[in-house]
Amino acid sequence: MKFSIDLPLEFSFRHTARSHGWYDLKPFEYDEQAGGLRFVFSSSKGPVTTLVRESDGRQLEITVDRNVDRDEVTANVRHVLRLDDDLTDFYELVAGEERLKWVVKDKAGRLLRAPTVWEDLVKTICTTNCSWGLTKNMVTNLVGNLGEEVSEGRRAFPAPEAMAGVSEAFYRDTVRAGYRSPYFVELAEAVATGNLEPEAWLRSDLPTAELKKEIKKVKGVGDYAAENLLKLLGRYDGLTLDSWLRAQFYQHHNNGKACADTKIEKHYRRYGKWRGLAIWCDMTESWFEKLESGNEK
Repeated sequence: MKFSIDLPLEFSFRHTARSHGWYDLKPFEYDEQAGGLRFVFSSSKGPVTTLVRESDGRQLEITVDRNVDRDEVTANVRHVLRLDDDLTDFYELVAGEERLKWVVKDKAGRLLRAPTVWEDLVKTICTTNCSWGLTKNMVTNLVGNLGEEVSEGRRAFPAPEAMAGVSEAFYRDTVRAGYRSPYFVELAEAVATGNLEPEAWLRSDLPTAELKKEIKKVKGVGDYAAENLLKLLGRYDGLTLDSWLRAQFYQHHNNGKACADTKIEKHYRRYGKWRGLAIWCDMTESWFEKLESGNEK
């Protein structure tokens, strides 16, 4: 099943598909040969593998591995690639900034997200207090052991019920989740039983600060993880500071010297509700050059 949809005028496929490390976490696959991004979403007929790639700069070609409802596929693609996000205000805010005007020129700024908030939440917990290599291992183990098989050996991201059906020891010994192991058991059981609904956060009317408090009630989610998830929900109030972002700020704005987070916060205060997106774009212009050269370090 193959069809195309129109793209927004202010949209860059390559800057969205590889906007951050999610493209490198299963079941996402960035296919260099096909020039596209594969992901798996759960349709009404079961998990579906989807390949999306830009066809002529104005349209997105979508290929799925089974016949499913076209509107359902389109809705998932639009969600994952943030096609309905309106970045007009952000573009106007940074258009005159020397270090950020590239975002407007390259039509960047959209951050790839998973088909569900559930998947984004679990993956975010996998990024805390560890290297990117360990994050990839955990996610690969989760998908490989608990995800429903799709096609050509690919698997979907595990459903809450699947994650709730294994023990804490499984997370420690097989997933290698360490201290997160009991958190995954508790989280999966809460979502599987309906006591927690991460998808509702997308539609929440709560102010960002209040929504952040709700998200932080999930064990294993602190300020960094909550702010990362909020960005994927379309709320950029938080800076999502981690060791990598701090190091980049020190290098670009503080002569390579470490400084207090308050100085970083003050630097981006002028961007208001967009400050979390501003700091990410400020530090990642060279990201895409490295990706295209094959040097992702």
